[in-house]
Amino acid sequence: MSQAKTDLFDSELQELAQLFKALGHPARLQILKFLGSRDTCFSGDITEIVPLGRTTVNQHIAELKKAGLIKGSVQGSKTNYCLNPDGIDKLNKLGVDFCSGFECANNCQPKEC
Repeated sequence: MSQAKTDLFDSELQELAQLFKALGHPARLQILKFLGSRDTCFSGDITEIVPLGRTTVNQHIAELKKAGLIKGSVQGSKTNYCLNPDGIDKLNKLGVDFCSGFECANNCQPKEC
């Protein structure tokens, strides 16, 4: 049986790559930004705030849910969407830890290559 190339990397890098992949589209960033700007969950159609078709928006929502960054619950004919605090905390921690490992993290000056 063959091994996936991503399996050659440590689990933290794999997890971070999955989170970054989930952030890899402007529509997903807009959804996260919108949900993060609210004090409560959003009950309604997210296509109202994303300029894409319903099916496409639903695919982006599914990617964010798969990554653990948002959660949704159906109540009647509406779905309530919220940021998932655990997923956002994980993204923040892994992202900060990753970037703080860069040599010039606090005082970057361009170097000649």
